[in-house]
Amino acid sequence: MENTLIASSGRIDDLEHIDTHHAVQVADRVWWVGHRQEDDIFQCHVYLIEQGDQSVLLDPGSVLTFRHTLRKIEEIIPLSHIRYFVCHHQDPDITGALPLIDQIVSRDDAVLVTHWRTQMLVKHYGFRLPFWLVEEHEWKLPLADRTLDFVFTPYAHFPGAICTFDPVSQVLFSSDLFGGLTSEFSLVAKDEQYFEAMRPFHEHYMPSRDILGYALQAIERRPIRIIAPQHGSIIPEALVRFMIDKLKTLDCGLYLIARGDTDIRRLSQLNRMLRDITHTMLIYRDFQDIASNLLEIAQRILPATLLEFYARLDEQTVLHLSPESRYRGIEIEPPAAVARILDLDHKQWNELNVTGATAFILADDSDDAPTLRLPLFSPAQGTVQAVAIIHLTEWVTSNDELRQVIEQMSVPLQVAVEREVIYRQLDMERQRIYERSIRDPLTGLFTRIYMQEVVQRLCDIQDRSPGNRVAVLMLDIDHFKSVNDTYGHNQGDVVLRRVAAEILRSTRGSDIPMRLGGEEFAIFVVGDAVAYAAQFAERLRMQVAAIRFEAPMTEQVVTVSIGVATRQPPETLLDLMQHADTALYAAKNSGRNQVCVASDSTVQRQMV
Repeated sequence: MENTLIASSGRIDDLEHIDTHHAVQVADRVWWVGHRQEDDIFQCHVYLIEQGDQSVLLDPGSVLTFRHTLRKIEEIIPLSHIRYFVCHHQDPDITGALPLIDQIVSRDDAVLVTHWRTQMLVKHYGFRLPFWLVEEHEWKLPLADRTLDFVFTPYAHFPGAICTFDPVSQVLFSSDLFGGLTSEFSLVAKDEQYFEAMRPFHEHYMPSRDILGYALQAIERRPIRIIAPQHGSIIPEALVRFMIDKLKTLDCGLYLIARGDTDIRRLSQLNRMLRDITHTMLIYRDFQDIASNLLEIAQRILPATLLEFYARLDEQTVLHLSPESRYRGIEIEPPAAVARILDLDHKQWNELNVTGATAFILADDSDDAPTLRLPLFSPAQGTVQAVAIIHLTEWVTSNDELRQVIEQMSVPLQVAVEREVIYRQLDMERQRIYERSIRDPLTGLFTRIYMQEVVQRLCDIQDRSPGNRVAVLMLDIDHFKSVNDTYGHNQGDVVLRRVAAEILRSTRGSDIPMRLGGEEFAIFVVGDAVAYAAQFAERLRMQVAAIRFEAPMTEQVVTVSIGVATRQPPETLLDLMQHADTALYAAKNSGRNQVCVASDSTVQRQMV
């Protein structure tokens, strides 16, 4: 007899030379006595705990493999030495061989060890062997040199499912838990990749993540060194913790998303996609990161190159989220292909979509570039409030599988886009509030609040780098009180708006025009333009004087007086404004409609 042994460290010495035609020792007095079924991804294992004439056979197996199991048992002990036949659940891959065992076992004290819920079904075989119920024996089975500990793992996968832990060898006989669907037989898991064999098995076999988590919590209280599952591969000590932790991350109940499809590998792929979409939405805040991850997920099933979104903002505009703008979102009018989809309800969408693929439209927009347009329905409104467009490198076939995947993706995508729209609307509202706080509502010019925030920063920059010069033009409308007194305050507002419009028309993008209050304005200029501030002021003075008004002010000429001051570091903003104000009053005192420039300690008049 050739056996591959487990060393005391709990690691198999040589994986490549395990001879599965014979019994294989898993741990001290613990043996694998199963049989390798050719071309079967659902390998079933049987284990023997050698205890003299009180030996234990765990999960006896099916009729298909029992003759091989019996031969391997008798390589170690006579079958008559087995007293306890443990059935972790009632499925035929465990209990199918029990009628044969019931016929050949002659000892009077042999028993079937299981949970009462399993007994309720297995008893219908009409066995002669009596049942030994774990819950009636405090979940323990005393043996000669060890006491087996039974672990209750309800609904994983059966209401009365149990596992068995041997505290001496520290082997967990895990029944269906930790089982895998393996395309190539390997008695022992070689590395962490075995988890990918476990994934589809658990995702479709276990009812829910909560149930699986409950079972894993019960199991991990034991000091496990080896996991011996009924299916798949034995898990050595080095992989035990990893596999437990990875199983905790699985979403189970796979058939709940089946829609009639029972291909568990395809459903597992879909489940991973949905999980990754949810993970993306939870982890990432920036929509560019969200979109990049969603595109990568879509590329698993589609020849996709680009993902963009159009989301309704108001009746006229949509928010366009695309890689061209790094998904920052641009307000635009919706293109025709999007506009005809937006605001449709489910009935209207189904009537529009004549392709039969109710989840999306495959379309050819231009230059033979196919796209997939996915409507995103708002749960609150029941209408399409956003459209996802996936650009493809080639045409794809609209089939049930693609439609199912797209339908499953649509809700997470809708949530992601709706969340981004809400964020953008909040940002825009904050910007509007900020604009109202820094913009004078009558003239559209900046306010003192903005001056304190921005101009002070320009002064700080000049202090660090004197070449970045700052100057200010301070303007006052001449005889403005007489305008109000003569024509009324409404006409006074007209004058303020017209002067402000002229200021805005004359300034550059780098200039900072503001209304200081009443009929007083200021313009801050920076950089090279400072050298021409006086000329700018004179030009602006002439342009204001050239403004013509409608009745009743057709004969009215409005002029301004302007004071100009250039900042000398480390002069404060308050001092700069004071110097400009001094120059302004000099212009007024010189007869108004003048430009005066503050220069060091003197004020010079700019000639008209």
